[in-house]
Amino acid sequence: HRIKYQGEKTLGIYMGEMMGNLLVQQYRYQRIDVIIPLPLNDRKLRQRGFNQAALLAEGIANKLEKPVQTSAVVRTQYTATQTKKNRIQRWMNVEHVFDIGHEHQLENKHVLLVDDVITTGATMEAMGAVLLKIPGLKLSLCSLAYASRI
Repeated sequence: HRIKYQGEKTLGIYMGEMMGNLLVQQYRYQRIDVIIPLPLNDRKLRQRGFNQAALLAEGIANKLEKPVQTSAVVRTQYTATQTKKNRIQRWMNVEHVFDIGHEHQLENKHVLLVDDVITTGATMEAMGAVLLKIPGLKLSLCSLAYASRI
């Protein structure tokens, strides 16, 4: 909450580094090629001033020593907040909002997709479905937190 709504960017990077410390101990995550934070729509990015998932990805990258790719996937549409939606409404809200920016950069890569909070998984699922259309792409997911109920 402090990262996303109170703009504590250094806390976002620190928490990402803590995540990275855990991930680097796992063989699966040592073989990551690139880290992709869940993108925000440009309008939302201007409103908030930063992408909290990108802060986490930066911290993770510091520990895994892997690049962060912020332009490979884009969020093409502004979506209303998910906080008051149920699972079906969340899925419908994000179903067609992601697009590949630079597919060739991700072919045959192991991608770590990073988000701040997983509530129902609809956003990660929608973006993951787009990423998995890329030939040879292997996908892993991580999040700082998950909501136990909505």
